[in-house]
Order: sequence, then structure tokens, then C-alpha cells
Amino acid sequence: MKSDSERRRTEMTIGVLALQGDFAEHLAALRQLGVDCREVRLPEELDPLDGLILPGGESTTFALLMESYGFVEPLRAFALDPRPIWGSCAGLIALAREVVGMSSPIIGLLDITARRNAYGRQVESFETALDIPALGAPPVPAVFIRAPVIESTGPDVEVLASLPNGAPVAVRQGTLLATAFHPELTTDRRFHEYFLDMVLDPRSSNVAAV
Repeated sequence: MKSDSERRRTEMTIGVLALQGDFAEHLAALRQLGVDCREVRLPEELDPLDGLILPGGESTTFALLMESYGFVEPLRAFALDPRPIWGSCAGLIALAREVVGMSSPIIGLLDITARRNAYGRQVESFETALDIPALGAPPVPAVFIRAPVIESTGPDVEVLASLPNGAPVAVRQGTLLATAFHPELTTDRRFHEYFLDMVLDPRSSNVAAV
């Protein structure tokens, strides 16, 4: 017999912004967890969703496409509804309140300062294991591909994971979640499960909402 949380997961619908990047991998991960999920290509497709994932990709192209398709204000409204959003890599850049080298933020609701591609070029990508108390043991495999760096966090932002040098790589502020790495490129589904739990109970964090 399914638990109450498992039953409620089958009743939710999660969207993945499918303008560019590795949206297919996020969709595959969600389907493995038995969740109704769908590609989102137009702003009106946000309406029936309970949560949304902004996938990794090329951040400049991602920003231009969001502007071109009229997503920026609908995404802000979605977050302020509030409905949970998870930004991975380029998605983190989209959520950030400040991005070094960008004249203005895209969505701009997550109180962090980020720097694009700060870990180097694609050939300098790397994989490591992160201790993430919120996800339990064992350590979580983390794939970094042209990853952004979180240079600073606001007082209402909870740091979920950091590199050994102390650099934050996963953060949460209320119903906003962001990772500098790509959980969808591994077989570990704990970050997706964590996001689904956020959708089930957006008040589950002590961190202030946006």
C-alpha cells in the first residue's frame, strides 16, 4: 500500500522548461519516480503545474529564449504564487537576484550573487561527492559542467551543500531551490525527491519565502 506522500506525489504535475538544455534528463528522472511531468514550451503551460524545474543549459541562450517566449513575468508570478521552482546550473543563473556580468537579473527572486561558468570551460568539468545533511547518507554524486559559482547568499538563504573550499553549490530560499551541479545526470534521485517534497509541503523549510 502506498504511503500518503507517495499517493500525493501521483496527483501532482511537475513541469520542466523545455526551451533549451537537458530538460529530457529531468523528465526521465521524474518519470522514474512515478510523477506526472511535462515539457513546458509556452507560458500558458505553467497554469496547471504544481512545481517547475529550470534545467541546465547555456545561460545566455536560456535567458534570450525566456525573454523571446515571454516567460520572465509568468515565471516570477509562478514563484510568488508561491509554487516551487528548482533551477539547475543555468536555471540557478535565471533565479539569481544578481549575476556578475549581467546588467539585470532574469527572474531575480533568489537572494544570491552568482557568476557564470566560474569553474572553467566544459573540458574542465568535474564530478565529486557532496555531503548533504538534508538528503542523508551516503554522499550525493554531483556533476559540474561549466557550473556557476554562488559568490554570496542573503540572510534568508539556506545553504544545503558546499564544496570543501566552502563555496555553496546548493541553496534554498522558501520555495526556490538551486543547484550549481546536475543531479539529473546521475542515477541518484534524492534531489528530485527533495524537490517533490517541497512541492508537497512548501512550508517544510524554516527559510523565509521569496
